[in-house]
Amino acid sequence: MGLLFYIIIFLCILHFMRNINGQGPPSPGYSPSSRIGSVGFNQGFRNLWGPQHQRLDQQALTLWLDRSSGSGFKSLNPYSSGYFGAAIKLQPGYTAGVITSFYLSNNEEHPGNHDEIDIEFLGTTNDKPYVLQTNVYIRGSGDGNIIGREMRFHLWFDPTQDFHNYAILWNPTEIIYFVDDVPIRRYPRKSDATFPLRPMWLYGSIWDASSWATENGKYKADYTYQPFVGKYNNFKIRGCRSDAHASSCRPASGSPSASYGLSNQQNAAMSWVQNKYKFYDYCQDRQRDHSLTPEC
Repeated sequence: MGLLFYIIIFLCILHFMRNINGQGPPSPGYSPSSRIGSVGFNQGFRNLWGPQHQRLDQQALTLWLDRSSGSGFKSLNPYSSGYFGAAIKLQPGYTAGVITSFYLSNNEEHPGNHDEIDIEFLGTTNDKPYVLQTNVYIRGSGDGNIIGREMRFHLWFDPTQDFHNYAILWNPTEIIYFVDDVPIRRYPRKSDATFPLRPMWLYGSIWDASSWATENGKYKADYTYQPFVGKYNNFKIRGCRSDAHASSCRPASGSPSASYGLSNQQNAAMSWVQNKYKFYDYCQDRQRDHSLTPEC
């Protein structure tokens, strides 16, 4: 019994030291992804553009960008809410100007007036880490007047070394972003005007956004490093389809209580991530006109 006690104490100290040294967040105590089975790519998605830059191998999808084209995919169905996830592995080295993304949107249905919920990996130079940008658009426009709600993070691991799980939970009261089941951002519905309510499709893509992606466009895509590759697998969709039986579908929850919001343990993990790894929050940007973002 005495030896077991000291082993437990040692493991607790090791866990504590890992956290204070920035090696990983405290456990959120709940794993929403473990409750949802994976869906094969062909069962949930189709190619949207750049088919010659897309390869499927044993349910693992590879997209790549070169000087001629990038590539993208789209879900077969639209959704009015749900949990949407994928494991993603990013390209190492110089990737400035390149965006690898996983997001919800209805831009094709409402061009110039669409909603969007984004996970975007902003490419970088050799000496700097990737940026994970989360963003929400509500009836955004395509004319340069898009009102973004960006929150940007670095990660507590190297996303080029292995696959990690990234997910968006969207239900009628909130949007929650997860990384390996750790909530990193919660965007609550404070009013209908500041929350996306129209059905959306799920997308993924890799493309050249040199004009803004890396340090506001300071560094551009350099095609001497091509091809730029993004890898996806372990797709998860549990959503309320907007085109069938919507009234009988129960929106997804991200908390162990199956209600809205997060548990105390999940909130503690999210606070840890935001305190250590968040470096931009649109609500804290004094250069922004916050009359356009009243939820701040």
